[in-house]
Amino acid sequence: MDYSNLRRQIFSMKKSLFDQGYLDEQFNQLEELQDDSSPNFVEEVVALFFKDSSRLLTNIEQALEKYPQDFYRLDSLVHQFKGSGSSIGALRMKNECSMFKAHCSDRNLEGCRRSLQKMKREHATLKQKLETYFQLLRQVGPRERAVNSWK
Repeated sequence: MDYSNLRRQIFSMKKSLFDQGYLDEQFNQLEELQDDSSPNFVEEVVALFFKDSSRLLTNIEQALEKYPQDFYRLDSLVHQFKGSGSSIGALRMKNECSMFKAHCSDRNLEGCRRSLQKMKREHATLKQKLETYFQLLRQVGPRERAVNSWK
């Protein structure tokens, strides 16, 4: 694939991530922090997020299985997950975390379970989409990655 087609594909993919509500402005702000001294900064931050958030999802799932449910602990774990997702601009995940937290406030166990399943789906979908996005960016090289021309 030639360079200009690849750039168009990257632009289109990023635009669709925003248009479909997967990402918000925080992702652009994260990209602005990337420069020649750390050309893989965003990819590294996102990789750390997915590593840490997978652990958090497991902790949330385990806390949901305990009886009696500790809704305060669940809320705290989801608050952590939401904060981590917000730091990379994971809008859909952040919104589902808000729903989960509302279910915790209502002590609605079934609502929490449904929200957890949605959070896990959004997490997996975003991970797959961002892996594809970063693969494309790696193909254009560090010169292009350091330039955030797709806002």
